[in-house]
Amino acid sequence: MSATQPRDRAIATTSEPRGTRAADSEATKANILAVARAEFADKGLSGARIDEIAERTNTSKRMIYYHFASKEGLYRAVLEEAYTRIRETETAMPIETMGAEEALKTNVRMTFDYHHEHPEFVRLVMNENMHHGEFIRDVAGIKRRNESVIRVLGEILAKGRDEGVFRADLDPIDLHMTISALCFYNVSNRYTFSEIFRRDMVSPDAVERRREQVVEVVLAACRPS
Repeated sequence: MSATQPRDRAIATTSEPRGTRAADSEATKANILAVARAEFADKGLSGARIDEIAERTNTSKRMIYYHFASKEGLYRAVLEEAYTRIRETETAMPIETMGAEEALKTNVRMTFDYHHEHPEFVRLVMNENMHHGEFIRDVAGIKRRNESVIRVLGEILAKGRDEGVFRADLDPIDLHMTISALCFYNVSNRYTFSEIFRRDMVSPDAVERRREQVVEVVLAACRPS
């Protein structure tokens, strides 16, 4: 027994630093992604600089390249994280405990609030569209993540048809496009629309009023005529 005790202690001693190093590595990656998300959202892929991201994260270009291989690799990782977050939000609802209309209202409100609270996501999407979707097509698992929100909307529509509150000819991808467009516009055009029409777009009252308008527009499009 005495012969094995030092070995056991050695294993315990060496395993703890490995776990600490792994945690530190993940924390470093998360910090780099957070700073890079803001940089790419504000300046786009071409305008963002790895030097600036490294300086703001108190790390080095070498460390960034170690984790993400290249500037484009970091940009893809930012896109992957951004889409993962919104898809998790859109699908995190117990629709089996809700009626169809309430489930759809909840989905729209959650999507609207996510866009409003994460304007950097809107800017990232706008920037990627300027690149004609060149980089997002190479993001691992992006199609699977997007299929999850379509599946949830399909289940809501099916429930609505069974309950007699939704039309039978609705397509979940079309519905997702409509919801996304209405929620996206309130962020993407908030400054130009506010200036042109002198309309408040950002106060809590204005946001709540617009959110409920979007909910009603979507529901009206889904109800039988």
